[in-house]
Amino acid sequence: MTDMKDHYWNRMVPELTVTDFSASLDFYVDVLGFDIMIRRQDPDFAYISLGEAQLMLEKYHPEGWNTADLIRPLGRGVNFQIEVDDIEQMLDRIKTNGQTLYRDLRDNFYQTGESTVCQREFLVQDPDGYLLRFSQYIE
Repeated sequence: MTDMKDHYWNRMVPELTVTDFSASLDFYVDVLGFDIMIRRQDPDFAYISLGEAQLMLEKYHPEGWNTADLIRPLGRGVNFQIEVDDIEQMLDRIKTNGQTLYRDLRDNFYQTGESTVCQREFLVQDPDGYLLRFSQYIE
């Protein structure tokens, strides 16, 4: 686990309800390389980080923040963009672990005011179907 006193806390951190906590935690930590910052049980919960990106995972339980029945894929209508320093390294981790991509690696160009920036990105789904968009800005 990460040393808490030296860590930066984002002001907005998505908390994902997951159906199989062990599978989700293994995916985020072992496959993607996230670090565990906080780990609690009853219900299972983890606060995780990858660089400056932070997420919380919580096992589904009846007293949770449930607004409706959970129907796969979870998180419909949202994708979580996670900026990384080395997109190829992240892609290799995912492929090495036998994960299927939702969208292959490609360069996308976005208008930002007067200029255009290039963002190299791919998308993958976690065990519950949450959509993760890994990106790297290209000069």
